[in-house]
Formats: sequence, C-alpha cells, structure tokens
Amino acid sequence: MTLTPPAFGSAPAPAPAPALLLTPIEARVLGTLMEKARTVPDSYPLSLNALVLGCNQKTTRDPIMNLTEAEVADAVSSLKEHQLVRENSGSRVTRFEHNFQRGVGVPEQSAVLLGMLMLRGPQTAAELRLNTERWYKFADISSVEGFLEELQDRPEEKGGSLVVKLAKAPGAREQRWAHLLCGPVDESVLAQGHGARMADGATAERLERLETEVAQLRATVAKLCVELGVADAG
Repeated sequence: MTLTPPAFGSAPAPAPAPALLLTPIEARVLGTLMEKARTVPDSYPLSLNALVLGCNQKTTRDPIMNLTEAEVADAVSSLKEHQLVRENSGSRVTRFEHNFQRGVGVPEQSAVLLGMLMLRGPQTAAELRLNTERWYKFADISSVEGFLEELQDRPEEKGGSLVVKLAKAPGAREQRWAHLLCGPVDESVLAQGHGARMADGATAERLERLETEVAQLRATVAKLCVELGVADAG
C-alpha cells in the first residue's frame, strides 16, 4: 500500500489536550467553591476555614466527607497548579475562588452541571435541573440533557468526555449522569450506593409513619383514660 506524504508545509495535527483528573477531595473543594460563588456571593471568595466547613456539610453532599484543614489546603495547592483555583489576597485573611469555567474550557451551563455532579454524585437530568436552580435556571429538562450530551461527546483534542450516562439502576425510572473528572466510574459500586440510599429512604419513611401511628394511639389512649377516669400508665 502506497502512503501519500503530507503536503509540504502542512502543520502537524495538534496533540490531544491532557485529560483533567482530580482526586475526590479536589473535586469536593472545587464544587464547594463553585456552589458558594453563586449561593452566598457576599461571603465569597472563601477563607480556608469557610471552605473546610463547606466541604464537610452534612446536607447537599454525596458522599459526606470529614476533611481536615490540611487536606483541603493540599487540594487547594494542587488546584492552583492546574489553574482551577485562584488566591485572593485582598483582605487580611487569604481567600480562594474557583476558575473552573475558564480552566476547563466549558460554557457556564456545563460548568454548573459539572459542579453539581461533583457535590451530589450521579443524578438524573430532572434532578440536576431542580438542584441547580439557585445556580442557573435551565429552561427545561431537554436543555439540561443537551449540555450533558455535549459534555459526553466532547472531542479528544479538548480532553475527551467529562460526563457519562449510566445504565439504569434497579428500580429507577430514569438514567443518571456522572462526572468523569475523577476518572472512570465503577457503575456496580454506584448502583450499590444508589440502592442503599433508596433503602435508607424507605426505612426512614416507615419509621416516620410508625412514629405518627404511635403518637396517634397514645393520644387515643390518653383520651380514653380521661373519659374512664383512670390513670394513664404513661
């Protein structure tokens, strides 16, 4: 087979951009900065102490973490090297802000979706639209899916896919999306975690229902005791 030589003076094909690979702690730090920039702008950029508290929140986080100040500081240093976090020294206390959108090279809507996936783990397009409402108001679920598909089909010369659409979990009606900023995802582990969360939710619902029924029964017993003139045994 004869190979045709390249035309004289033609530029070589550009090398693919290196894929962004974060640690789970770096992803949590970055997602927290992205969240606070939009939800509490008056106290943003964040001090290291405020950043640690944000990373360790017990709500709107999956998984829940218990990071030390040293771990968060190390993650910030690494993110600064990747130009994803900047230091703001305009006050007595050093503060930090994210540079995600420019550093990764994605539009605002895509950055919002990636930030939410970093904070809350895999979610459906409908969940993402609801959860990002304070960050950015998507017109509808279709627009969310459109940006997710763009992130999934991102060309290799720009670093490749940043999200993946997961297989439908047992008992789920819709497929979830996960980010790839920390590398490939293990769908079997995610499915187990999703099942455990669903089981926890069902257990909590049953307990709440039982507590309500017990409270109603106790109220009925107390009323009967009053009507019968007998002492309530408690």
